[in-house]
Amino acid sequence: MARGEFLVIAGPSGSGKTTLFNLLGTLDEPDAGRVFFNGKDVTAQSVTEKTLLRRRSLGFVFQTFNLVPVLSAYENVEYPLWIDGVPATARRDRVVKALAAVALTDRLDHRPDQLSGGERQRVSVARALVHDPLVVLADEPTANLDSKTGGSIVELLARLNSECGTTFLLATHDPAIIERAPRTVRLTDGEVVADTSKGVG
Repeated sequence: MARGEFLVIAGPSGSGKTTLFNLLGTLDEPDAGRVFFNGKDVTAQSVTEKTLLRRRSLGFVFQTFNLVPVLSAYENVEYPLWIDGVPATARRDRVVKALAAVALTDRLDHRPDQLSGGERQRVSVARALVHDPLVVLADEPTANLDSKTGGSIVELLARLNSECGTTFLLATHDPAIIERAPRTVRLTDGEVVADTSKGVG
């Protein structure tokens, strides 16, 4: 896929979407073949190199949000920067910018249990973006949201893709996301069965 692309991996449950994302995110090892990221064979990298790749070049958005319950929205977004040793002043600037990008500046001090599902997913998106990753991997980002809230998350991701130039790769079976995507790759039983683009001609 090209840098700055908004690409959807579509398919029913069990089609291999999550497995593919775990391979692309270096969370799993392939049984065969190789995985390349930014021109480098990441399957040949050490555990430390893969950890740094995830910290600095990849952002993750999960259907279950994966927020730390005892931390505020601000602290959840700050956490990966703290882990990576980013100085406090730089952390604050990045966190405030990321939460502003998802329209949550009025929820900085709220814990996940004080936020709606849509707000929690926005915090998750801000956390994925806070270190300016090359690619954001979003696995079923609207699965636990109602249709209206899910639609707002789709709009948010599309806007961030357009405004920031961040590459987004989304796994979903949500028709609203599939309809919005400029390019869709469809999986069935772990095989690519279609690769379609819109507006090409």
